[in-house]
Amino acid sequence: MFRTALRNVLAHKARLLMTVLAVTLGVAFVSGTLVFTDTLKKSLSSQSAKSYDGVAVSVSSYGQTRGDNGQKEGEPGISQATLDKVGRTAGVASVTGRVTGFAGVGDEHGKLIGQGWSNAGSNFAPGKDGKDPRSTFVQGSGPVKADQIALDKDSAAAGKYAVGDKVRVATKGPVKEYTLSGVFTTEDGAVKAGGSLVLFTTPVAQEMFLKPGFYQELTVAARAGTSPDQLLTQITPLLGKNDHAQTGAALAAQQAKDIQQSMSGMSNMLLAFAGISLFVGVFLIYNTFTMLVSQRTKELALLRAVGAARGQVMRSVLSEALVVGLLSAAIGLVTGIGLAVGMRSVMNSFGAKLPGGDLVIAPATIVWALVIGVVVTVVAALLPAWRTGRIAPVAAMGSAHLPASSKSLLLRNVFGCILGGLGVGGVLIGVAQGGSDGRTLIAGGAFFLLIGLIVLLPLLSLPVIGVLRPPLQKIFGVPGKLATQNAVRNPRRTAVTAASLAIGLTLVTTLSVLGITMGKAIDRLSTDNIKADYRVSMSEGVRGGGLDASVPEVLAKAPGIKAVSVIAEGSLQVKNDFRSASGVNPATIADLLNVQVTSGSLSSLGKGELAVSEQAAKKDGLAVGSTLDVRFDDGAQVPLKVGAVFKGLDELVSPYLVDAKVLTAHGDEPYVRSVYVNTTGGASATAQQAVVDALGKNPAMTVATQQDMRDELGGLINIALNIMYGLLGMALIISVLGVVNTLAMSVFERTQEIGMLRAIGLDRGRVKNMIRLEAVVISLFGAILGVGIGIFLAWAVGSTLSDTIPGYALVLPWDRIGIFLLLAGVVGVLAAMWPARSAARLNMLTAIKTE
Repeated sequence: MFRTALRNVLAHKARLLMTVLAVTLGVAFVSGTLVFTDTLKKSLSSQSAKSYDGVAVSVSSYGQTRGDNGQKEGEPGISQATLDKVGRTAGVASVTGRVTGFAGVGDEHGKLIGQGWSNAGSNFAPGKDGKDPRSTFVQGSGPVKADQIALDKDSAAAGKYAVGDKVRVATKGPVKEYTLSGVFTTEDGAVKAGGSLVLFTTPVAQEMFLKPGFYQELTVAARAGTSPDQLLTQITPLLGKNDHAQTGAALAAQQAKDIQQSMSGMSNMLLAFAGISLFVGVFLIYNTFTMLVSQRTKELALLRAVGAARGQVMRSVLSEALVVGLLSAAIGLVTGIGLAVGMRSVMNSFGAKLPGGDLVIAPATIVWALVIGVVVTVVAALLPAWRTGRIAPVAAMGSAHLPASSKSLLLRNVFGCILGGLGVGGVLIGVAQGGSDGRTLIAGGAFFLLIGLIVLLPLLSLPVIGVLRPPLQKIFGVPGKLATQNAVRNPRRTAVTAASLAIGLTLVTTLSVLGITMGKAIDRLSTDNIKADYRVSMSEGVRGGGLDASVPEVLAKAPGIKAVSVIAEGSLQVKNDFRSASGVNPATIADLLNVQVTSGSLSSLGKGELAVSEQAAKKDGLAVGSTLDVRFDDGAQVPLKVGAVFKGLDELVSPYLVDAKVLTAHGDEPYVRSVYVNTTGGASATAQQAVVDALGKNPAMTVATQQDMRDELGGLINIALNIMYGLLGMALIISVLGVVNTLAMSVFERTQEIGMLRAIGLDRGRVKNMIRLEAVVISLFGAILGVGIGIFLAWAVGSTLSDTIPGYALVLPWDRIGIFLLLAGVVGVLAAMWPARSAARLNMLTAIKTE
């Protein structure tokens, strides 16, 4: 029986090739993702470990933390006194203090060199030999004066800088100019990842990134004969409450673990693509083996007649699936390795500058590839294999195929209605529940609804395709009529073929409708609530993210600037809870943001009073005239009077508004998220350039127009939609293969019928049209159901978001829905090319004689 299975695999190479392609696609994504992420993890971990060569102990500081009373405790970092004590410890060869923050340089066009998240500034920390262990100078030397810097070799080359040049350094404040004293190479991970590293003198770096006399990190080298663990034991008692020490090996291991966790998001996204591919591929595999079993009904019956048991026949079909699965897994593994190489090349071409290293093909990757390929294929073939065991030798010999019994279809429809009813009920209950709990119920309901849809597709094919019949018959005549009749001749096969497209379009339509609707709501939020001409903020990805507190002062003094308000983030302690608060300029905030006051007046902010959003006022039982006892970071207990209640601007400011001076007076400088600006003559290219010039043409800062703000807020939505369109593309590819299979089987079963149609006058062209239209009908059937359910689910999810997103109102993107349906039709036309050509080329007399 196994030889029989191998013979059948070789006899149906073309048909099984489509199954191989579907499984290969999924396995390639899985293995490619695993190879790529394993390779990247190893490279990054090795690079991280290399940067800590020679480090016996590393000491880091958590900075000031809040105690049980809510007040900040401890020092802002590791003091110079602590560094000196560690340096005098027995067994310590050297100790180096580091401070790090954001600093970047621009190229000759003023564009920031490197990626914002990997651009850093630090201090040049030479040892007794005058050398910094983390930097090897190839030109010049380290900075020794406050107006000097050193720059890593790649950044210096990118900016075409040489020793002695003036370099404009971007920080979180206005740009400052320094003299380049030296160029160095380093094993710093940020630089290896494509970023830049600017070295300042220690006092300048401390002033810029922390506080004079304090460090964020100490690296300790051990003398010969002293182990890192011994040194760790000696150093730990010397440290402050908020300092933490660990060996260099432990730090490298922790960073390797952090790298692995940070990559899990990308890995999960790529594996989701693979999961979708394998899921929709199951329908193609199921259809393929169903067709093969149907074609070989007489052969299988003969095997039963000569003594083959039901189990042997079933195992024969499953053996075919096993062979196909192993072949698909092997091809998918090789393809996945190529995909991993390609992904690394693509990311490097976009400037990601991934670390080099050999590909990591772990044994687990090979095992997963084989297991997934075999399991998916065999599981999909189980039901067709089980049906082969039910073939009665005598009864089956006279049948060309095995039609489904009316009883089995009835049971299927009842089961599908139950599942679909549970799904719809779960979705509607989720809508009534609302909030995150409601969305969880909707997700569960959507699962049952999709499963119910798959089960009910044979039943739904009759009415849906029936709607398409009149227009097709009117436009295309006899081929249109025959195409719709053929599409519903075998409802089960049509249903399985349409399932992959229906599932893909359900997901894509749901996210498209939600994305477009949320984008419109966000656009209205920007249009309705932002009056400012420009918003100044740090560029996306810049580490730390906040602006320097000097930025609003610099802008306010610049010519052509009419109004400026900072948006500074802080917190207010009320009893044991903390409330997010935004510090603003009371005199100008109403000119820059549309703060809709429902009671009181925003002018009260200038008197040191508080403005509260409606939701926060309702939650805390506040109203104009109420008093809120607030404790600040400096320990001061201050009663703040509520002077205004406003409609919330959740995307723009916190629920509590105070004068920015209040936050500054009671603690450290607050986090400056952004600064809004109005210019004298209104928004224009000249006015925008004036703001850029006032900031010293800082390449790390963004001066965004209102349109830029709208585009930025909708950026994440567009990214999500593009990912979903990628999933749609994958579903379309597999759908093409599925429709090809279905049509090929349809042509095979109707060979005699097609010959008769040719004999009575249906020419080759109309035969082709008939097959093409059948493919289009099947594709549109799946697309219409997918789009319909997608809109329903989008409405349900949107209903739970309407309370949290101001101005949310369902928007149906008819243009995109039309494109989805058009793509479904194109899928049908492409899939029908080979079957239609085969049907048109059938010899009339030979076809009529076919049994």
